Amino acid sequence: MNVSAIVIISGSPSSLSRSERILYYLGNQAEQKGFSVKYISVRDVDAEDLLFANFQSSKIKEIAADLEKAEGIIVGSPVYKASYAGVLKALFDLMPQDVLRGTVSLPVMTGGSLSHLLALDYALKPLLATLKSQNLKGLYFQDSEIDKTRENPILDDAMLNRTQKQLDYFLEQLKSQELV
Repeated sequence: MNVSAIVIISGSPSSLSRSERILYYLGNQAEQKGFSVKYISVRDVDAEDLLFANFQSSKIKEIAADLEKAEGIIVGSPVYKASYAGVLKALFDLMPQDVLRGTVSLPVMTGGSLSHLLALDYALKPLLATLKSQNLKGLYFQDSEIDKTRENPILDDAMLNRTQKQLDYFLEQLKSQELV
């Protein structure tokens, strides 16, 4: 069986963020089910390359190639000012217009309260759709539902159940692509 390639992109500028902890948890779950996972963080990219839109950056080209090869992508970001992190937008602005064509994506966001929930549908999902991704419903976590010091950072049982269902659906979509 071919192993599906999943790329996980963290849009968090903080190295110890709740968003990043959730992304690593999802990646570990996917790896336990036999999927290959590659992690990319916006912090991996030189700030000057992002700020000055250096399309020739070797790191930008490497990320674009990883995304083009990916069968699935999980993109996560904390909510900042009712949207995703600006540094994530800067990274995606440097990607080819159709870099995610045919790629199933699972958008993930974290925020301080439920009032930020719409950032998932009105900010992150449209960004991924612009790059020709096939968006799934996605996951939104309130900060109070996450303990970033635990291996399983999701504190709320109902949210843990929703997370598992979304991840399982995401992985099923990747498996069904392998059969085509």
